[in-house]
Amino acid sequence: MDAIPRLGTGVKGLDDIIGGYPQGRSILVTGDAGAGKTIMALHFAIESAKKGLKTVYVTTEEDETDLRIQCASLGWDIDELMESGTLKIIGLSAIRARLTEAEIHIGIESVKGNLQKILAEIPEDTEVLVIDSIGSHTEKLTTHEFRDQFDLLIYELKKRGITAMIILDSATSMEFNEIALYAVYGAIKLIKRENPYTGRRERVMDIIKMRSTRTPIEFVPYIISDNGLEVIENPEE
Repeated sequence: MDAIPRLGTGVKGLDDIIGGYPQGRSILVTGDAGAGKTIMALHFAIESAKKGLKTVYVTTEEDETDLRIQCASLGWDIDELMESGTLKIIGLSAIRARLTEAEIHIGIESVKGNLQKILAEIPEDTEVLVIDSIGSHTEKLTTHEFRDQFDLLIYELKKRGITAMIILDSATSMEFNEIALYAVYGAIKLIKRENPYTGRRERVMDIIKMRSTRTPIEFVPYIISDNGLEVIENPEE
């Protein structure tokens, strides 16, 4: 019997399949560009914040304005959550840009990625964390360096009791995906593909693993609608 409490995913239909994300554990989300990784992450962050959990969304590629625009396009008003302090957005893209500019100015090679820099930005009272994504913090890391840093990141998050969703972009995933899979509690891959029977393009998620959970072997079809991600039971033939 699974004794680990669950947090709602925020994705319509997904909780019916996996029962939610295991609390205090880390979930890895990978997938193709345009598959909906950020939307899936926003679903989780907003759902958690609405439940009163101190939620932090760390974006390493976009900024707060970009995320607000995306939320608005889906009809999600996050102003109240931000004002109440249950949802906090931390943009690391500007910091990364300033560091890169400084490196160019003084003529040095780009320093190696450091996942611990992300941890240093997380408030102590954080209960739910989204990192979107870790790719920019893995530059020039060897396989062994990535394993050590990623394992330490997951360990520290679990020690702090934080339920985390970590996004691995497609480029980084090709290099480090197998290593990352061993460290996390659960992993979901979002896929865009051509349906071999209908010849139509479709989106499906592969629930690669979710410990203490009965996971489906089959791909789970989903759509991106005006309401965000939605799992569909009977995809159109």
